[in-house]
Amino acid sequence: MRSVRMRVLASLLVLAIAAIGGWQLLPAQQKADRTISVGTTDSVTSLDPAGAYDAGSWALFNNVFQSLLTFEPGGASPVTDAASDCAFAGNALTVYRCTLRQGLRFPSGREVTAADVKYSFDRVKRINSDVGPASLLDTLQSVSVDGPTVSFRLTAPDATFPYKIATGAGSIVDRTHYPANRLRTDGGADGTGPYVLTSYTKDRQARLTPNESYRGAVQHTGRRVLMRYYKDSAALEKAWRARRVDVAARTLPPAVLAELSPSDPDQRVTESDSTETRDLVLNVRENSPLHDRRVRQALAAVINRERLVSQVYRGTTDPLYSLIPAGVTGHTTSFFDAYPKPDPQRARKLLDAAGVSMPVRFTYGYAEGRESAVAEAAELKRQLEATGLFYVTTKAYPWADFQQRYADGRLDAYGVGWVADFPDPDTFSGPLVGTDGSLKNGYSSEAADRLVRDGRRYEDRSRAVDDFKSLQDVVAQDVPLIPLWQRKEYVLSTEDVGGAQYLSDATGVFRLWRLDWI
Repeated sequence: MRSVRMRVLASLLVLAIAAIGGWQLLPAQQKADRTISVGTTDSVTSLDPAGAYDAGSWALFNNVFQSLLTFEPGGASPVTDAASDCAFAGNALTVYRCTLRQGLRFPSGREVTAADVKYSFDRVKRINSDVGPASLLDTLQSVSVDGPTVSFRLTAPDATFPYKIATGAGSIVDRTHYPANRLRTDGGADGTGPYVLTSYTKDRQARLTPNESYRGAVQHTGRRVLMRYYKDSAALEKAWRARRVDVAARTLPPAVLAELSPSDPDQRVTESDSTETRDLVLNVRENSPLHDRRVRQALAAVINRERLVSQVYRGTTDPLYSLIPAGVTGHTTSFFDAYPKPDPQRARKLLDAAGVSMPVRFTYGYAEGRESAVAEAAELKRQLEATGLFYVTTKAYPWADFQQRYADGRLDAYGVGWVADFPDPDTFSGPLVGTDGSLKNGYSSEAADRLVRDGRRYEDRSRAVDDFKSLQDVVAQDVPLIPLWQRKEYVLSTEDVGGAQYLSDATGVFRLWRLDWI
């Protein structure tokens, strides 16, 4: 939701080196024809780019669809993909133009036109799905076409707009296969990316075949891939140990990750820095028990992140005290500065000042699918109730139901992971705390919105640092969410699979085409 997104270049550490095994005796052609299976606990909300803003869906979009721009591994700026060139018109940063690459064709054989590009962006805005990426295109006013040139007119200066159209929100769809006013629901996907989706079974698997007609930034399309989707981390672990998958990504149980050994000859382990974060999102609407800012500040004043990380995540995550994660331009420790240690006495004073009855009762919801989410909910409940100030009812929901419930305002608080959409701190600002952002918690702040807008004014992104720091101070005082932790990234692969270390990074792109047999 976003998968997951500025993370700087992730440090990639291959902890185990491939051993020479019996698999090397296979004939080269036989090995090349084998399908590489990838297991994950991420869920796919929709195969339609207008209807999904989450890591699992966008991982497919990265491979099946093309955007005008994309990111190279570890890249800090977008490069052309479906476009041959792109640039702002003038210095105002309110008009952005791209020229479509010639000769692109959809799986049907129909040539891609600039009209398809305009259609793709227009329908994302028009459909405006509750769980879709329309909020990411909040500065997009209109799209026009002149031959192969597509012009985007923006409502305000937005130096990050090229980054945004390089994401899943910029996926180009075939206008003859996607309805203009509603989502496509037939289980198909027609894009011009490095892969063709040949079959899909919801919550189970997706089969991908290299797209021989692909033309773009990727130099070599990869092997056939089978994506396998597991209901939770325990199921993924079981599949990995039984070698039903060749690659395990996002995510194995923390206890398994904490015990990985570099000396294990049967697997390769990639550990890298990550900007994936986890936030406790608070419903600020008037009918919510967390509407009063002082109640939310009281929550922030008693949460013990260090204990959460050590007890639940076994050191595979780090405590996070800011909206923008460590390693990203503009990172601060705003929540540590405001709430330096768990302080129940301070929390009680805040609740007294708010005039609320204690214990404050509220519901905490989370998505099914990861064993640690259950333990995390239990630990947060234990911490809060131990103060005598709060009473928490926890409830797990299937992913799609969970998304719809928090979008409808039916949860008082909820745990949400966030994976950077693109390598810029703006991906942690507007989408998370801007008015009508993707978290749907009812938060709206003139000060926050102004700082979000100000942070987009500079093509030199280092000039936006002060705006991002000020924004995080506002968030620490308003507490529409409470940052909890920042994940370390782990990918496991069998000894005969190479390229797993390039599968994902801070750019937000999931590169299945980098996987290969050794």
